[in-house]
Amino acid sequence: MKTLGRVFRLTGRVALLGVTLGVLAVVAIQFEGIVVKNVAVAAELRASSDRIAALSAREVRQRRTIARLASPLGAIPEIHDELRLVGSNEEIIYVRGMADRSSMPRDWDDSQ
Repeated sequence: MKTLGRVFRLTGRVALLGVTLGVLAVVAIQFEGIVVKNVAVAAELRASSDRIAALSAREVRQRRTIARLASPLGAIPEIHDELRLVGSNEEIIYVRGMADRSSMPRDWDDSQ
C-alpha cells in the first residue's frame, strides 16, 4: 500500500504541476496578447498625436494667412506675387490705359 500511496501522491503532484503550468501558460499568453495590443495602440496614439500637432500648426498658418488676406494691405502683396507667377512662354501684361505701340512686339502687330 505504501508504494501505491507514493504513486498516487507522485501522480497527484505531477497533475497539479501540469495544471499549474497550464494556467501559467494561459495567463502568459493572454498577458503577451495584451502587451502587443497596448504597444499597437500606443503607436496609433503617437501617430494620431503627431497628425494633430501637424494639423494644429497648419491651422495656425492658415488663420494667419486668412487674417493677412482679409486686410487690404495684406492682400495687395499677395495679389502682386500671384500676378508675377507666369509660365515659360508667358508675359505679364498690365492694362492701365493705352500702351505705346512702339514698344509692342512686331510678331503680332497687324499694322505692318
